[in-house]
Amino acid sequence: MGARLAYYLLVYPLSKLPFWCLYLLSFKLYVLFRVFPYRKKVIEGNLRRSFPEKSDEEIRQLVWKFYRHFTDVLAEGIKNLSISKEALQKRYVVKNPELMEELYKKGKSVLLVSGHYNNWEWLISAQNFLFPHQAMGIGMPLSSKFWDKKVNERRERFGMIVVHSKNYRTEIDKQNGQPIAILTLTDQSPGDARKSYWMNFLNQQTAVLFGAEMMAHEYDFAVVFYHTRKLKRGFYEMELKLIAEEPKSTKWGEITEAHTHLLEDAILEAPEQWLWSHKRWKREVPNDLEQLKQEQQQKFEQRFGV
Repeated sequence: MGARLAYYLLVYPLSKLPFWCLYLLSFKLYVLFRVFPYRKKVIEGNLRRSFPEKSDEEIRQLVWKFYRHFTDVLAEGIKNLSISKEALQKRYVVKNPELMEELYKKGKSVLLVSGHYNNWEWLISAQNFLFPHQAMGIGMPLSSKFWDKKVNERRERFGMIVVHSKNYRTEIDKQNGQPIAILTLTDQSPGDARKSYWMNFLNQQTAVLFGAEMMAHEYDFAVVFYHTRKLKRGFYEMELKLIAEEPKSTKWGEITEAHTHLLEDAILEAPEQWLWSHKRWKREVPNDLEQLKQEQQQKFEQRFGV
């Protein structure tokens, strides 16, 4: 009952406010975080490991820049519940949409890959009208069934299909070969260190989700990385980069290495615009890492005949 009241009496009405009013609330939240910092130890720890060359003062400034950006993204996430299609079309644009259009003409489905960088919620809502492919997003369900249902209803209102990670094969089969574009955010901390792909990312050994690469090989989906740049407050531009049109011709780890390094490049361009508050490096590096990599590669090559 509490979740229902919070949604209908507070959060959804807030989404109806004009941008200037939401950004005023964002600034007040930023001031609050300056006094009562949100997950500051996690944020500082992530930044120090990722940028060992930076001074304490530089890290402190990055923390404040992150809070400023983060509170705006929270406000924009609330606005996403009721923002119009026309407003999204003005505020979230694609620099080179012809890349997706060409793949669609070839009948090629796509994995659209990136991370929690800049405003990912607006893309979830806008993707189905940005590209000719049927949009699909894969994610984990929220802990609250009510919030999971309401948030995904709003995400789907312009045609996006949101599926949970355990059901994506069934949903893909339902499309009967129609070209689809599956949005995958690959920068979460994997659940199992031994099923992860390990690589150097932001100056440290990092466990990376391998699901996008597995899916690309299983379904022969093209892989496209997208880099969302913040043009100004509340306005974003997406740039697309083709990683692999024919994934079956790539070697084990090639796709994962490519999209993770492209995300790293985006983060280095504007560090404050990545989600530093999540516990990205929770997994310990296996003691037998080299042996584990050999086993993973062997299983992958046996399955896909690479």
